[in-house]
Amino acid sequence: MKYTLKYGYLLAIGILFAFSSAPMAKRKIMADKALSTVTYSAKHPLHKWEGVSKDVNCAIIYNDETKQPENVAVSIKVSSFDSDNNNRDSHAMEVLEGLKYPNVTFVSSDIKAGENGTLTAKGTLTFHGVAKPITLEATRKDAGGKMTLTGEFPVSMTDHNIERPSLMGLKTEDAMTLKFDVVFGL
Repeated sequence: MKYTLKYGYLLAIGILFAFSSAPMAKRKIMADKALSTVTYSAKHPLHKWEGVSKDVNCAIIYNDETKQPENVAVSIKVSSFDSDNNNRDSHAMEVLEGLKYPNVTFVSSDIKAGENGTLTAKGTLTFHGVAKPITLEATRKDAGGKMTLTGEFPVSMTDHNIERPSLMGLKTEDAMTLKFDVVFGL
């Protein structure tokens, strides 16, 4: 009986070590806020401008076996965008109803890897309280233990029930562009 107990303990310890040293297949990774940005650009007949958010809240589920992201969730506060013009930023908060709809979000559980580091993510963009399906293309670069995802996509203000701002009687273009540069530590 002593031998059975002794070998039983050794077997249990061996199994414990065998499973504890195996890497987790999937894990949640948060974006590095110090290195990540999301930028919007908009056009008016008289000028163009950009607003940058450095407060990017983004998480991915990363599969260590396939070395690919499988899910992504992004949330950015409308108030975090800075265009270097306080009047413009205040007006944007008013037009976008930033108190009523404080966040822009994107969620996807359908991410496919392509050639040359491309990723395609089909998901839902929620902006100004309106959720729309969207497909995003991203370029992935790995270096120094970090994965960087970059890309851009158009967003229609009209599709999201946003009244286009005007200046001197002229409205801005309907299409804005959102660009992202998000960094994750692997």
